[in-house]
Amino acid sequence: MCRNLALCATALALVLAAPGLAAAKSKDKAEAATAPAAAPAPARPQKATADQRAQAERLEPLARAAFWAHELEIEPKDAQAGVRLSAALRSLGRSDEAAQAAQAVLVLDPANRDALFELARAYIAAGNGFYAIEPLKRLQGADARDWRSWSLIGVAYDQVGRPADAEAAWRQALVLSPDNPAVLSNLAMHHAAKGETAQAETLLRRAAAQPAATIQIRQNLALILGLQGKFAEAETLTRQDLPPEIADNNLAYLRAARGADAAAAARSAQTAGS
Repeated sequence: MCRNLALCATALALVLAAPGLAAAKSKDKAEAATAPAAAPAPARPQKATADQRAQAERLEPLARAAFWAHELEIEPKDAQAGVRLSAALRSLGRSDEAAQAAQAVLVLDPANRDALFELARAYIAAGNGFYAIEPLKRLQGADARDWRSWSLIGVAYDQVGRPADAEAAWRQALVLSPDNPAVLSNLAMHHAAKGETAQAETLLRRAAAQPAATIQIRQNLALILGLQGKFAEAETLTRQDLPPEIADNNLAYLRAARGADAAAAARSAQTAGS
C-alpha cells in the first residue's frame, strides 16, 4: 500500500496521462509529415552569358532593345546593357530614349567612353548636334587619337552651321584613320550639301572601294550619281543592295531630287553611326 497518498495519486495521474501524451505527439508527427512543404523562394533571374550577349547583338533592333532592357531589369547598374540598349533604340529611330539610356549609364560612370559616344550619336541622330559637341570634346580630351570622336563632331558641327570646323574635324579623322569609309562618306556628303557633287563623287568612290564600306555608303554614292544625272550607274548600285520595291522607291526619289533641293538630300544622308 502506498503510504503517501498524494505521491501515489500524482504517479497514477502521470501513468494515466502518458498514453494520451504519446498519442498527441504521434498525431502531431503524422500531421507534420503530411503537411505540404513550403514553396521554395523563386530563383533570382540570372544575367545572360557573354555568348548570349554576343548573339543578341546579331538580332534585329527591336529584339535587341528588348533583350538589353531585360538585362537592365536584372541589374540596373549594368553599363554594357545600358550602352547597348541606347544603340538599339537609336537604330529604331527612338533617339530621345537612346539619349536617356546613355545618360543613365553616365550618372553612375561619368567617364564611360561607350556611353559618351552613344549619347553623342543619339543627339546627332535626332538632329540635335549642338548637344553632342560637349560629350565629344570630353572624349577628345581623354583620347585625341580616336578618329570616331573627330568624325562625329564633324557631323555635329555641320548640323549647327559650322562648316569650316566640320571639315577640319573630318580631315583630322582621316589623318588618324586614312581611307576610313565612314569619314570619307561624311566629308563627301558635306561637299554635296554645298553643291560640290563632283568632289563628293570622288570621295564616295574612294569610300565605296574600301573593304569595310557599308550599304549606306554605296547608297550615298548612288544618291550623288543620281543627283548628277548618272542614273544608269546609280540604278546598278541601288539594285545591288536593295530589294526591288525599295530600289524602285529610291530611284523615283533620285529623279525627283535632282530637280529639287539636292543639298537637303545630301545632308539627310550623313550618319551618326561612325
